[in-house]
Amino acid sequence: MQAVEAARPGPFTRLRPAAAAILLGVSVLGAALPVPAFAKGPASLADLSEQVTDAVVNISASTTVEARSSRTMPQLPPGTPFEDLFEEFFNKRNGRGGGGGGGNDEAPRARKSNSLGSGFIIDASGIVVTNNHVIGDANDIQVILHDGTKLKAEIVGKDSKIDLAVLRVKPTADHPLKAVPFGDSEKMRPGDWVIAIGNPFGLGGSVSAGIVSARGRNIESGPYDNYIQTDAAINKGNSGGPLFNMDGEVIGINTAILSPTGGSVGIGFAVPSNNAKTVIDQLREFGEVRRGWLGVRIQNVDDATAEALGLKGGARGALVAGVDEKGPAKTAGIDVGDVIVKFNGTAVKASSDLPRIVASTPVGQKVDVVVVRKGDEVTKAVTLGRLEDNEKPQQANLRQPDADNAVRQALGLNLSSVTDELRKRYSIKDGQKGVVVTRVDPNSNAADKRIQPGELIVEVGQEAVSTPADVTKRIDALKKDGRKSVLLLVASANGDVRFVALGLE
Repeated sequence: MQAVEAARPGPFTRLRPAAAAILLGVSVLGAALPVPAFAKGPASLADLSEQVTDAVVNISASTTVEARSSRTMPQLPPGTPFEDLFEEFFNKRNGRGGGGGGGNDEAPRARKSNSLGSGFIIDASGIVVTNNHVIGDANDIQVILHDGTKLKAEIVGKDSKIDLAVLRVKPTADHPLKAVPFGDSEKMRPGDWVIAIGNPFGLGGSVSAGIVSARGRNIESGPYDNYIQTDAAINKGNSGGPLFNMDGEVIGINTAILSPTGGSVGIGFAVPSNNAKTVIDQLREFGEVRRGWLGVRIQNVDDATAEALGLKGGARGALVAGVDEKGPAKTAGIDVGDVIVKFNGTAVKASSDLPRIVASTPVGQKVDVVVVRKGDEVTKAVTLGRLEDNEKPQQANLRQPDADNAVRQALGLNLSSVTDELRKRYSIKDGQKGVVVTRVDPNSNAADKRIQPGELIVEVGQEAVSTPADVTKRIDALKKDGRKSVLLLVASANGDVRFVALGLE
């Protein structure tokens, strides 16, 4: 898979001959197939483009840093011919009037770097939205209007986690500003038409059209990924520009591209407007983003885990693998092993949904959290805290042979009760309880799930275990209940836990 790049300004990329041949082949092939009338798209997008273009701006961000230059006279052996000549030459270059020898002289020099991007006006009073990576740490930002007018901008606030920034400019009587409204990104469906307007490669205002290719894309660029994917041409320099629906409403903020060439290959990503609006409102009000905090560590629920938990409706929700002792979840009674399936009335379809939903909920708000605990749905009332920026998320002869053999056959594990020797061998922290894994069959499902010797089985089927016999007894009970898989709570030697589902067949 190619790397995902932020859509920043860069060099032109020419189409290679081989790629041109491939495209030609597709065109010829496509010509032979019947094309539905609606596939041609709208007759014209000119009216829509004209309606919104004046609200789209170019962003020029300059960063000036001090660089220090050093001119050092070559170290010459004493008595070298022309030694005096070298010394005089370097003294003059370094601004010294003779004498002083050939030492170093560091003089500060200013170095400027520039970046170009896009943005759009959301308030005619002078509020502009762009990407955080467009402005970076710039100390001189200019907003360039469609008619070429340049306005100096100040930063209202920025957020690196969702890659947004809010700027403010002062409009003049000669140049009143035009704003565009946000639309509802949740109403957008794959196949809906969109247009992107921005500043690709620093060329200035450019319009491209396409459709929504997909929603809810996670490109692993941050903790709250939920991008709209579009095939509208987005290139370096389009970053921060708007993605419009056919009503002239901003439903996305163009942020990244997936490209092996550096140019558009029809895979671009935009932050949905519904995600962006909450962040933008907080940046305008507080100059920062204040996100809700639940205080849990979660992992995804796959089919095997859902079956092991007896989770009705199949794989869904976020499995709680850890609870912060000082967090809101702990106070509310949410436990390790709970599966969060609904938060504040919103279904949690996958674990990646939960951080985004929680973060967008106001700090201090009391919400209902629905969890599945041992097959039953339980509702917990939680008052959210505030997420801080820095939180980001044996001795062989002591085994019981019969029990160990049964576990080995069922799970591919050799187990032992915790002993002082094993605690020392695997650096297991004091107070850590469970059954120690001493060997993993390399051909087993346990090996595939990366269970390692030195880890501890803390729970089997959501019941605590302390001996290999406990593990065997619990596995036998689950088999009698018709379970095809078992959920283990596995702890590392230092106490970090995770859930692992293993097949019992």
